[in-house]
Amino acid sequence: MSAILRTRRAAPVAAVALGVLTLGLGVANVPLDRLSHQPGGLLGDVVGTGLVAAGAAVGALLAARRPGNPIGWLLLAIFLVVAPPYQQYAVLDYRMHHGTLPLGGVAVALLGDWPIWLIMIMVLLWLFPDGRLPAGRWRRLPVVLAVTGVLLALAATAGNVVAVAGHALPVNADGSLTAKPAGAWKLIAPVLLIGLFASLLAWLIVQVPRYRRAGRERRQQLKWLYGGAIAFVVAVFLPSSPPWLNELGELVAIALPVCIGIAVLKYRLYEIDRIISRVISYAIITAVLAGVFAGLVVLASGVLPFKTPVAVAASTLAAAALFNPLRQRVQHAVDRQFNRARYNAEGVVAAFTARLRQTVDLDTVRDELVETVHRAFQPAYASVWLPPQTSAEPPRREAGP
Repeated sequence: MSAILRTRRAAPVAAVALGVLTLGLGVANVPLDRLSHQPGGLLGDVVGTGLVAAGAAVGALLAARRPGNPIGWLLLAIFLVVAPPYQQYAVLDYRMHHGTLPLGGVAVALLGDWPIWLIMIMVLLWLFPDGRLPAGRWRRLPVVLAVTGVLLALAATAGNVVAVAGHALPVNADGSLTAKPAGAWKLIAPVLLIGLFASLLAWLIVQVPRYRRAGRERRQQLKWLYGGAIAFVVAVFLPSSPPWLNELGELVAIALPVCIGIAVLKYRLYEIDRIISRVISYAIITAVLAGVFAGLVVLASGVLPFKTPVAVAASTLAAAALFNPLRQRVQHAVDRQFNRARYNAEGVVAAFTARLRQTVDLDTVRDELVETVHRAFQPAYASVWLPPQTSAEPPRREAGP
């Protein structure tokens, strides 16, 4: 018992220490970018540091609040691998100090550590949300895939170490150094990518029956994960040029650790349906209003005898006037598909209001109100308190003497 208590006390301290270390390594990118003259401005530094800060904060919070769940520790490990400024230090050593700085070769070797954090993300997905692998017949599959992936990731990283030891360090077009594995080592990375794709495909196949059998709370957790995972995939496939697209990708990638943290901690899970519906509805509204605005500008300036500034002003007023009615209609349509809880609750309340207009009995109104609250919001407990009834007769006056 005392060992368990000591572990519980030490876990928050260790989690916070690792989170601070991760954040420090992420912040170190900013001065090293300036010293090594790397491309990218202040905005890129802020976004990159924000991504590391979000991952470190969520990982430390999960590890401190749920020390028995490995997801928080995995998040910390992922960002501990991603955050250090390997590229900047390698450039600073080999290009500016001619290899005289300590651990320059280690920095170049760790430039190829992407297989390690990709494998850890895949393991995290399999363990979500309670830190246990799927039960039943699917249990062996993630174990085999995870063990194989870890071995391949370590072998791919070892290939970079061998390349550095053999001084196989070509210079890229931007002047940075990379390790170039040779022989059988260079075949490991493609095999690893194929294995990662197979593992991701297997994970997606498992999610279909898993979601159908899940309860309400577990479904909300899975929705948070799917939303963050989709945002992360979009961020990965965004092109790296122009630079603002790369920074946008890093900003979007913050969604994955944040969504994982919310889902594991089970904090306001019902909000995910509302967030999804709002994102979709405002994306539709923005696209429609942009099309209306562009069409009105072209029509007014090209067909009608209006000058361009007048056409732009008239189109802006028309788009502003259309915003609120369009938002209401689009939001109602999107809620019917993606936010059924709100749509059903509104229908239940509307039906209760219609029945209330035809009811005068107080006990009936009370029972209907409690039933409506249960159907619309599903609370754990609901009750209605009514003040004691008073007599409707006017007070009697006693005759005076």
